[in-house]
Amino acid sequence: MVSVSEYRDGNGFIAEIIRTNRRKTASIRVEEGAVSVVVPASISVEKIDQLLVSKRLWIKEKMALQRALAPVTDKQFVSGEAFPYLGRNYRLKVEQGSFVPVKLLQGQLVVQTPEGSQQPHMIRNALVRWYKRQASQKIKEKVKRYAPMIGVEPLGVTIKTFSSRWGSCTAKGEIEFNWRIMLAPNRMVDYVVVHELCHLIHHDHSPDFWYEVSKLMPDFQVCRQWLKENSERLKI
Repeated sequence: MVSVSEYRDGNGFIAEIIRTNRRKTASIRVEEGAVSVVVPASISVEKIDQLLVSKRLWIKEKMALQRALAPVTDKQFVSGEAFPYLGRNYRLKVEQGSFVPVKLLQGQLVVQTPEGSQQPHMIRNALVRWYKRQASQKIKEKVKRYAPMIGVEPLGVTIKTFSSRWGSCTAKGEIEFNWRIMLAPNRMVDYVVVHELCHLIHHDHSPDFWYEVSKLMPDFQVCRQWLKENSERLKI
C-alpha cells in the first residue's frame, strides 16, 4: 500500500517522498529533473532529511545533467504563460511560499515554490509532475473504457518519458504512454490509447492492425498526421 506523497525542501530542489509498506530501504530517483524518494512507511522525517543531505551533491549533479538534456523550450515559467492540457490553454500562476504541488484552479495552473519565479527549473519540475499525475489518471480511465471494446486486457499501464514516441506495447502485454500526450487535444490521447491497445492484437503496423484501429477511430489518419505535424510543440 502506498500513502499520499509528502514533499521535503532539499535546499535547491523539492523531493517527493513516497512511503510504502513494500520497501525496507530507501531509493532516490531523479527523472525529468524531479526528485522522488521511495521509503519504508515508518521511516522518520529526520532520517529522510539526513538521506537528502548525504545525497545532495549526487542529486544536484543528476538534476544539472537532466536540465542540460531537457527539450529546448521558449517557456520562462512565469505567471501569465499559457500551457496546453487536453486541447485547452491554461495560464500559469506562480506564487511564493512552501512548495505546494500544481493545482488547476479556476482555469489557472497554480504552483507555489520557495522562491517563486526565481526558480524556473523547480516550476517546470512541478508542472511535469502534474502532467504525469493527470496522465496516469486520465489514460487509465481511457484504457478501461476502450480495452473491452477492442477485446483486450493489458497486463499493466505505465506513464513514462519517451523522447520520440507516444506509446509502446511490450512483449509481456504491458502498455506504456508518454506523459507529454496530455499536452495534445483529447482526441489525440484517445487515438494513442486505441493504437497501443490494438498492438495487443497485432504487434506490427500491418493492414490488419490499422483495420483494428479504424473500427474505433475512423479518423485515425487525421490524428496520426496531427501528431506528426505538432509533436515538436508538445513539450514544456
